[in-house]
Amino acid sequence: MNFQVTVLKILVSYPDGFAVMADLKRDMAILATSGRDWAERTKRLAARVADLDIFSQALVERLNGGWRITEKGRAVLELMEARPSKTEPERDGVGAEPSITAQAARLPVSTRLTGDQRRQRRRAARERARAKAS
Repeated sequence: MNFQVTVLKILVSYPDGFAVMADLKRDMAILATSGRDWAERTKRLAARVADLDIFSQALVERLNGGWRITEKGRAVLELMEARPSKTEPERDGVGAEPSITAQAARLPVSTRLTGDQRRQRRRAARERARAKAS
């Protein structure tokens, strides 16, 4: 399981992207024990971003006993989860496109989710996590 991708996924599921450490630890434990699928998924997502570092890249900020995902963090996560289009050629890394972090910084505001869409996704993610924990 990739810790940094898991942190991004957990934080994006909370209101305002903020979670206290106790909630983060609980959710991390749930996902860590949810099976091989989660571990494989986070490894695949992490492979799409070279040298992912959620703190030095300002994807997550530490606040008042918890962590909050930044807009840049949301954009990077969205790019990591985006499926490559079928018309895009496979890349071998040589002369590859700019990093996903650089792409996220240039994302137009219109590609971001609305507040209602984010709340619906967070609610659904929390319900899935609770269902798996049961």
